[in-house]
Amino acid sequence: MSGAMDVDKVVGAIRSVLPERAFIGLHEPCFAGNEWGYVKECLDTGWVSSVGKFVDRFEEQLAEYTGVRKAIAVVNGTAALHVCLLLAGVEQGDEVLMPALTFIATANAVSYCGAVPHFVDSEEATLGLDPGRLGAYLEDIAEIRSGHCFNKNTGRRIQAVVPMHAFGHPVDLDPLMEVCRRFRLELVEDAAESLGSFYKGRHTGNWGRSAAISFNGNKLVTTGGGGAILTNDEELGRLAKHLTTTAKVPHRWNFCHDMIGFNYRMPNINAALGCAQLEQLEGFLEKKRLLAGRYRDALAGLEGVRFFEEQDFVRSNYWLNVLLLDEENADRRDALLAQTNDGGVMTRPAWMLMHKLAMFEKCPRMDLSVAESLEKRIINIPSSAFLGDGDDKA
Repeated sequence: MSGAMDVDKVVGAIRSVLPERAFIGLHEPCFAGNEWGYVKECLDTGWVSSVGKFVDRFEEQLAEYTGVRKAIAVVNGTAALHVCLLLAGVEQGDEVLMPALTFIATANAVSYCGAVPHFVDSEEATLGLDPGRLGAYLEDIAEIRSGHCFNKNTGRRIQAVVPMHAFGHPVDLDPLMEVCRRFRLELVEDAAESLGSFYKGRHTGNWGRSAAISFNGNKLVTTGGGGAILTNDEELGRLAKHLTTTAKVPHRWNFCHDMIGFNYRMPNINAALGCAQLEQLEGFLEKKRLLAGRYRDALAGLEGVRFFEEQDFVRSNYWLNVLLLDEENADRRDALLAQTNDGGVMTRPAWMLMHKLAMFEKCPRMDLSVAESLEKRIINIPSSAFLGDGDDKA
């Protein structure tokens, strides 16, 4: 609804959904399954490092749940995205299209390849990359030469596009895939935040050559620190596994490495934690959707602000719940952030847009007016799965 936002009423609505505790974090992990048993097995057997049965089990569980052919567990989501970009043929001096509204890991991973982030705008309907505006922009600045896309302004090849599913809400992928086909771009999904999210009935991470997922401590499923590469290309999956395990040629005792690889292996003890977490994933998702529904109902009718909801063609995991202020109330964002945090309710704004950071300020970019507006109006509110229980007021 339009009109002046009453900060006290918004804070009261948020508080009405939450338990009466001195402090409520933004997204806390929930350990209520076999975590202790699986981790203890690693300790008891000594299999705590990069080899052990839980790594294989975790990869198999993850591939089965997401519907991909191969999942490769790695040390974190940024490492996963780095390797995904290399597998997509991103080379030094290339440009990679990505939203300006994203976590810094997206831009960092591109930089690790020696490539240049090229920032594009988002759409308010999904909070993610806008395929329509991207296509129109590329019509103006891109040309196809020898089967590759080049930036007419910089002369650099544009090799890939990286949509990021912001806060668990999937980007509109079908029109984005059409843009990729038209401009000969590789698509690599930054699915770090979207485990449990589906686009038109199919799990995120199934579009393009590969995708990256994160299992950081604040994610829906955590391995403490960790990530994974998802792909439907089994040969590419084998190469990803080889690259992320130092490119060591299998042998009973010899140390022979046939490529420059990366020590990006997920330790068995972390994978054990992940296996226990994946066993509870459906329950986590159910609770998070219940929590999202309670926020929606509590905030309904308040002026100047709305609860951000999924589009009808997706099923979101609601990783971080989003309040979206109206344009005319953007200047009240910091007052709402201050009042909630002062009261023990952790809230956060969106990330600072990538082109505003010193190391990326000279990177190419399109008009970013929607992203610039969203940055001023987004507030994330407590989203831990256990908050969806609803009856925990202690």
